[in-house]
Amino acid sequence: MENNGDEKRIDEVLSSPILLAERILVSVDEAATFHAECTEVRNQVDSINCMLRSAVRFAGTMYERPVRRIAADVSKNLKRSLTLVRKCRRRNILRRVFTIVTQADFRKIQNLLDASIGDMKWLLSIFDYDGGGGGIVLSLPPIASNDPILAWVWSFVASLHLGQLSDRIEAATELASLAEDNDRNKNIIAEEGGVLPLLKLLNYAYSPGAQIAAATALFNLANNQERVRLIADELGISIMVKVLGDSPMRVQIRVANLVARMAEYDPVVKEGFGRENVIRPLVMRLSFEAYIGDPKPPLGKQSIQSFVQINNEIKRNLNSNHIHHLSSPLSSYSDGSSRGGNHRGERENESPEVKHKLKISCAEALWMLASGSVSNSRMITETKGLLCLAKLIEKEPGELQFNCLMAIMEITSAAESDAELRQAAFKTNSLAAKAVVNQLLWVVKELDIPSLQLPAIKSIGSLARTFPSRETRVIGPLVQRLSHTNQDVATEAAIALGKFACPENFLHLEHSKTIIEFDGVPPLMRLLRSGERMQFRALILLCYLAMHAGDSEALEEARVWMALEGADHAVASQHPVLKELVPKAIDHLRMYRAEVHPHR
Repeated sequence: MENNGDEKRIDEVLSSPILLAERILVSVDEAATFHAECTEVRNQVDSINCMLRSAVRFAGTMYERPVRRIAADVSKNLKRSLTLVRKCRRRNILRRVFTIVTQADFRKIQNLLDASIGDMKWLLSIFDYDGGGGGIVLSLPPIASNDPILAWVWSFVASLHLGQLSDRIEAATELASLAEDNDRNKNIIAEEGGVLPLLKLLNYAYSPGAQIAAATALFNLANNQERVRLIADELGISIMVKVLGDSPMRVQIRVANLVARMAEYDPVVKEGFGRENVIRPLVMRLSFEAYIGDPKPPLGKQSIQSFVQINNEIKRNLNSNHIHHLSSPLSSYSDGSSRGGNHRGERENESPEVKHKLKISCAEALWMLASGSVSNSRMITETKGLLCLAKLIEKEPGELQFNCLMAIMEITSAAESDAELRQAAFKTNSLAAKAVVNQLLWVVKELDIPSLQLPAIKSIGSLARTFPSRETRVIGPLVQRLSHTNQDVATEAAIALGKFACPENFLHLEHSKTIIEFDGVPPLMRLLRSGERMQFRALILLCYLAMHAGDSEALEEARVWMALEGADHAVASQHPVLKELVPKAIDHLRMYRAEVHPHR
């Protein structure tokens, strides 16, 4: 929001009111009437002129937004003053009649000039660091008397540009507080050029306090797409990646939160983070101390040997990634020394609470980055992020566990839509895939917490096309969840099983039979008596079972054909998908009944 090619240079902006002031001083000498009033105007204009010339001294380094606004207002008042003073020159009788000047006119002009003097004094006060002034000024210039927020933002941003470090930290903290209040304040901060100096302060690696203050202010600003795009356009993405690479953990927490919020609000910025390789430092931060200790099999079926194998692979890959990291153009993101010094030892000595908060923030950032993005999801799998997420689901209950599950849910959703990612990341012999599936099944079976079961069930459903027919251990827990007291869990289980039994799944015949073998028909029949969404999903799954395993006695005993015929006109009429599926399912069941019971 600073000077651009279409705007005059700041010295040109200041030269215009200076020239006006000089012309007023000349015109005062030519005045033939109202000598006392013109003399007062001369004194006011002379004061303004001196302050304008003082402002020119700061032209090369000053924060321009308030200068341009105040200079424009001063010029307007000086023009009106010049017009009035010129009316006081010697004229003939006729012109004097038609150009009547009163003392009231001078009072108005003097009030305007007083306001300009107040504006200029305030402006110089926020820039005069060499003279012992400068810093945050909370007094209000006349130009902002009706909008104090504007003056405060000008003062804070000027301090960010020119102040000492303590002033810059205080200014960033104040801007964060203003931005937290309402969206109008956020817009003023963005429009008045507050983003760029905040990013510069975030990039100041020698002061964690400064970085935290800047990250907090940027986080409070980044809650809509326009402001998120503005932060990214000021090269904010590359700065955040650098700070994530080498800074104290408490700084990394704030920056990871900022990455998550920006990725949430703008899909373009989300992809930009991926291109700048933000995922690698996030995974490295997430994996810090994540694989110490003996792993325990979550389901009682995974051998200790296999978990040791997984852990060894994780360590190998993290080490190789770290070596590549140090030799890449992004070497400043490493865990070693950098612009701000060596923080590795400091991170190792951090409290467990801080380390845990960092993992929570990094997991949330990965969740937001993976959401709706195949490319970012692929990068997470390529950095062995899946293994790390799976291990944390096992070890870390609470918010971290939830964030990891949500990240996996988004990654598996991307894999469902992209065959290349699905085949690369979720091969049946992949240790990462096995670890993820084991943890998802553990959550579904052992944790009766709907907020955790929902993303786990969705993830299994997204991976439906990756499971071989012999992998029946996945279907059983889903069938059990059809009877869950929480309607959302039961509905998601029906949706996930529908992905196993749908025609797009190559093994739909085998999976349909497995669902019936696990006694999935009775709970589905009960779901038909529930809410419309549950009815809809239960009907779809029953249709698939009827079409692909219509010769099952379980379908006959449950009188599924009667339920489908009853739904033919009721629910089916409201859903185009069922209009096609229900008649097909009924036809399959009728054919089977005709073969088994020809007398009917």
